Amino acid sequence: MPIFSAFLWGVIFALGLGLAGMTRPGKILAFLDVGGNWDPSLMLVMGGAVGLTFTLFPRILRRKRPVLGDRFDLPVRKYVDARLVGGAAIFGIGWGLSGYCPGPAVVSLVTTDAGVWVFMACMLGGLAAGRWINARQAVRLGTLDTTAIEAVRVPGPAEGR
Repeated sequence: MPIFSAFLWGVIFALGLGLAGMTRPGKILAFLDVGGNWDPSLMLVMGGAVGLTFTLFPRILRRKRPVLGDRFDLPVRKYVDARLVGGAAIFGIGWGLSGYCPGPAVVSLVTTDAGVWVFMACMLGGLAAGRWINARQAVRLGTLDTTAIEAVRVPGPAEGR
């Protein structure tokens, strides 16, 4: 059931990205072109996403566990550091240059657009480089930054709750 559920929600998410125009780089670039021929229609998509998140997320977290899972996995890191700001900047620059972000790019792999394959290659290369740099730093410092990978683990009923 979890695999079917993940697939179903993935298909729904992909349809939403496609219907919203997030899979069309020209639409994204027109949204980011605030000094030129600006297309503000993606503000409705972002507003809807933020509104649903602020409305539903607290309600969901009141549950003891997810409907189809035994625990919530949530990030616990509460501070902003140079790594986070740098990563966000690289993400934004990549999005602004290509018109793709990771979710819509994965959805767009079904098209014949060669640009999405270039974007995916660059994204996967960036992920590999980031992991390599983190591993080198961990070895050099003799530690592993576990705060970056920690998550809240709320035990489910099978774990003694």
